[in-house]
Parts: sequence; C-alpha cells; structure tokens
Amino acid sequence: MNIKESIESVRKLFRTDSDPFPIDYQAVETLRIKYLGRKGLVAGLFSRMNDVSDKERPIAGKLLNEIKQEISSVFNSQTGSSKSREKSHGESDYSLPGLTFPVGHVHPLQQTMDDIKSIFMNIGFSVAYGPEIDDDFHNFGALNFPPEHPARDMQDTFFIDSETVLRTHTSNVQIHLMEEKDPPLRYIIPGRVYRNEAISFKSYCLFHQVEGLYVDKNVSFADQKGILEYFVKRMFGANTKMRFRPSYFPFTEPSAEVDIWSEKRSQWLEILGCGMVDPEVFKSVDIDTDIWHGFAFGMGIERICMLKYGIDDIRLLYQGDMRFLEQF
Repeated sequence: MNIKESIESVRKLFRTDSDPFPIDYQAVETLRIKYLGRKGLVAGLFSRMNDVSDKERPIAGKLLNEIKQEISSVFNSQTGSSKSREKSHGESDYSLPGLTFPVGHVHPLQQTMDDIKSIFMNIGFSVAYGPEIDDDFHNFGALNFPPEHPARDMQDTFFIDSETVLRTHTSNVQIHLMEEKDPPLRYIIPGRVYRNEAISFKSYCLFHQVEGLYVDKNVSFADQKGILEYFVKRMFGANTKMRFRPSYFPFTEPSAEVDIWSEKRSQWLEILGCGMVDPEVFKSVDIDTDIWHGFAFGMGIERICMLKYGIDDIRLLYQGDMRFLEQF
C-alpha cells in the first residue's frame, strides 16, 4: 500500500471511530492518542516520508498535513462544543462518578518482607540492618569460613578487592551486632545480598534474605524449633506440614534445614537454614561461650515469596512487568 492509499485508509478509519464522537473524556483522550499521539497513526504516516520518492514527496506532504489538520479540527470543534454545552447548562453535576486513576502496588517481595518482619516482631525480635559492602572478616572469617571454603571462590562472590566483597548473606550483620552490643540479643536482619551466579528461572545475582539471631543464657535448639514452627504456621497456614533435616553450615553446629510439604508439587521444599551458633563464632567476637548460647537462621525472601504466591520464575520479580505486578 503506497502512502496515498495509507492516508486515505487512516481517514476512513478515523471517520468510523469518531461517528458518533465520544462524550467521555477518557474515551476522547484514547481516540486522540490513537491518531495524534507520538506513536499514533498520523505520526506513523509521517515516518514513512523517508520512503517516498523526491518526485512524490511534495504531494504526499500536502496530503499528510491535510489529514492532520482535518483530524485536529474535529477534536477542536467537538471538545469546544462540549465545553459550551457544559457552560450553557450551568455548573457541573458533582454527583457523577469521577475518573478512576491507577494506583501503585506494593511489590510482592516487599509484601513478603513486611509479613516476615511482622511475624518476628510480634514475638519480641527487633529489626537491624547492616552494610551491603563488607570486609572479609565480617562476611567470612568471623563466621568460621576457612580460607579454602568454596564460598570464597570467585564463582560465588563479587569481590571489590582482595579484602572487600558484596555480602553473600545477611549473616555479616550478626558479627556487627555481637561486636557492638552485649547479650542478650534477639534480632532479625533483612536486606539485599549478592552472589556471582548465572541468572535463570530459579537463581539471580541479587536477592534478599532475612537473618535471625537469638543469643541468651540457656538457649537450646528446642527454642529455635518452637520459634520456626510458629513462623511457618503463621506464614503458610496452620495446617502446613514441616520438617527439620540435619545439614551443615560453617557458622552453626548442629545445623538443620527446614522443609515444608507442597501439596501442589507433592514434594518437600526447603525454605530456610538454621542451627546453634558455633562456639568459634562467639570466640571471634569475644562472647563467653560458658555463659551465652544462641541460634541463628536465614531464609531467602524470593523463595518464600515464590512458594506463597505460586510464582515459578524468579526473574518475574525483577522485570517490572505491570501485568505481573498488578496481580498483587
């Protein structure tokens, strides 16, 4: 279809769309954008001028200006007459329903984070935050990661220099808290963490964690078990099945992982890791292990969010797609 035929096609289409001319303001604006907007049909015709031969360009330009003026004049006359009618009828009818404007949505990750913080704050935990860029001692050394530990490998950690990293977990704030405050301590630590991992439907280079730390006299694994059972029931429902599995973490001993049963997938799904704070960690911050004991736990917010809302691709949480976000 040449430029002349395209112009005539747009003219016929506009006459169809504007007969009758809409009365509702929002419908008028939608029609205006369709034809006169920056990416509208008229602008699309002008963008084709580069393909028109030098001989035909003056004629095509004249036709384009005519159709633009024709459509603009229809809008000017119709909107002007509607204003005149409004004035002739006196004041506006304020009883008519107003225009509905879109409102923002709380991101599902933030919703999940808020829910987790609320659950733990209700049972006496305070919230603490710490640095996302930290030194080797707080991110690894004080947490009992020996120099040869795989987590120190460049494939897992973003190194700024040989002694400075983007934190790989919120556990680094454990060390800052125990250095700065005397026991007893009862904190959760939410925040962003970074891993040098390939991006896929189940992994991302940036994600969020909530770390928990409880240090006091006569603290036992049974105390931790009760608190985490309370969290799971509040977060996923009172009938949620859960289990503790023995595991290994350098900074806790004994250690465990917590799974919940997924009826949808008919399998156990891991949601967090936990354990009693290793005495070596206490020694690194000069806490007397004969007096004080404690436990720690950590969970990935993205994983909790995906399980709770049935999301099957972690990348959806970071793409900013309104079709996805408006569901929350």
